[in-house]
Amino acid sequence: MAPWLSRCELCPRRCGADRLAGERGVCGADAGLRVARAALHVWEEPLISVGAGSGAVFFSNCPLHCIYCQNIGIAHGAHGTDITVERLAEIFAELEAQGAANINLVTPTQYWPHIAAARRLFEQRGPRSRIPFVCNTSGYESDRVIRDFSDCVEVYLTDFKYDSPALSDAAERYSHAADYFEVATAALDAMADCAGEPATESFAGGERLVRGVIVRHLLLPGRLEDSKRVVEHLWSRYGDAVLYSAMGQYTPVRPLPRAPELDGRVDAREYERLLDFMDSLGMEDYFWQQGGADQASFIPTFDSTGVLPANEK
Repeated sequence: MAPWLSRCELCPRRCGADRLAGERGVCGADAGLRVARAALHVWEEPLISVGAGSGAVFFSNCPLHCIYCQNIGIAHGAHGTDITVERLAEIFAELEAQGAANINLVTPTQYWPHIAAARRLFEQRGPRSRIPFVCNTSGYESDRVIRDFSDCVEVYLTDFKYDSPALSDAAERYSHAADYFEVATAALDAMADCAGEPATESFAGGERLVRGVIVRHLLLPGRLEDSKRVVEHLWSRYGDAVLYSAMGQYTPVRPLPRAPELDGRVDAREYERLLDFMDSLGMEDYFWQQGGADQASFIPTFDSTGVLPANEK
């Protein structure tokens, strides 16, 4: 763990923080491990949330810090509980015992060394578990780090947020990451290489994804043309080697004076136009959302549910 944390380059920011000496990275994390929620979660794509739901572990802090983030309380580390690697391994086991379809690592980047150690402990108990681990990420990842920690993950559930900076200023304005398009493309290349073709198996009366990549794209208000270019880029580069999810759930959770165009919800007609465009590309099989997914009630409560052992609550 030490080499990764003494000069941290786990994310593309490559801030070099000495987290072992108490410094915090751009993400906000120090050498510890902080988790805001660990519970069954039913609002992911059907192949992820099949049965009782996905075993979602929401990690505190985030390397990207999008200004419109729905999970701002954990993205900046305000919510969460500090735990040990040993406790994280126990959480994996507890979620599996609750019938989770997978272990869903939400925003894991800043904690890959901790997660790798916890997974080794988890797999040392009895017969080797077959539960898949999911990397649920913003897509702003180092391709080298994806490959280095690929043995921790079977499934990637990744965003692809923005178009090329030559055509759109969204990545810089909304996530302070002008290099997002290039970085996310290299990272997705690595994910597709490491996970391979999508594969499913029967689970709890349905199908769960046990290997492969789902790429999500969130339509932002007034950014339909950007979104069209993003999905066209993805389809032309990856075809059916990955799965796709078009999201219209953008939820404004606070005023954004510097980006007032993001203060409203996505126009349902624009979302339909995006879906029609995807159809026109030949993307015949993808996930899409019905109305009502843009409500704040769909955002989990980050109150450290499931994080502490039962006898310490």
